[in-house]
Amino acid sequence: MTALDHAEALKDLDGTLRNIEAVLDLDRLRKEKADLEEQASAPNLWDDQVAAQKVTSRLSYVQGEIAKLERLRGRLDDAQVLLELSEAEGDTSSLGEVGDEITGLRKSIEELEVRTLLSGEYDAREALVTIRAGAGGVDAADFADMLLRMYLRWAERHGYSTDVYDTSYAEEAGIKSATFAVKAPYAYGTLSVESGTHRLVRISPFDNQGRRQTSFAALEVVPVVEQTDDVEIPDDELRVDVYRSSGPGGQGVNTTDSAVRLTHIPTGIVVSCQNERSQIQNKATAMGVLKAKLLAVKRAEEAAKMDALRGDVAGSWGDQMRSYVLHPYQMVKDLRTEHETGNPTAVFDGDLDAFIDAGIRWRKQRELGTAA
Repeated sequence: MTALDHAEALKDLDGTLRNIEAVLDLDRLRKEKADLEEQASAPNLWDDQVAAQKVTSRLSYVQGEIAKLERLRGRLDDAQVLLELSEAEGDTSSLGEVGDEITGLRKSIEELEVRTLLSGEYDAREALVTIRAGAGGVDAADFADMLLRMYLRWAERHGYSTDVYDTSYAEEAGIKSATFAVKAPYAYGTLSVESGTHRLVRISPFDNQGRRQTSFAALEVVPVVEQTDDVEIPDDELRVDVYRSSGPGGQGVNTTDSAVRLTHIPTGIVVSCQNERSQIQNKATAMGVLKAKLLAVKRAEEAAKMDALRGDVAGSWGDQMRSYVLHPYQMVKDLRTEHETGNPTAVFDGDLDAFIDAGIRWRKQRELGTAA
């Protein structure tokens, strides 16, 4: 590519970055950062641990967003200076460096641009994720366990805090279900495109004849409930059961009946929590999960009414959303966006960003098409 091509590419990237800075409102983020830093320095901050954690978590997020924007702006300015120097001195090697940097900048800016597409009512919230084994017997339970590790590794890669509230282990291998929280701003908006049915095709390690097995697991993502949400649960609609926490093979984790299971009688929704030592803490956490699921039900009912008014009879886009094929070839493919990769090992190790970004863009296009 010529210097003129590079100059045009840098101009386009500058325009895209300016749009992102405007949408994310960099000036507002800087003002919020100063306000949060003042709150975080208060001597009585940790008198209320819940409030303190919200302040420090939000401060960390805002600092990270500002750092990303400023780092990209610095790289873009440096690339422009290097291009001018290479032109002035006729340095072809420096021109090649500019081209490499443009490629890297384009990828980073496109990834950040996806954040501007998260504008839904609950997109900015933390996420509650539930994974359930589906059809496929022990292979499905093992697949559910693989998905649990995959999403926890994805969160770890991004530095997001996670908390596994409940895990129901299968008898032979894997898990029947698991519920965990991803405690990061925009976790719900980001992960909500992962909802749906996941399918695994492989030679079963549990089949002594080495036959190919297809198994399924379902992923549900709901936003964490906040105090402003109107979710009331009358006592007569709730059944509370307590039991002893346990791990794989029935190994005792606690010596008291501290785990809590809540059943919402009208809907049949059941949630459990066993990660806390205290029964009271487990009940409070489980109640938060239950309210989040009821909020999701309410939203689904409202969406169904709107679909009926629009005459939308299409099935949920979340169903049958991704296939993971390990035999006879290796491929992970999203059935909605058509995004695919031939490296399932990396995907199962948490390399999901390309799939998530494609899903967010696909959802936005779909929303715009529906609105039209």
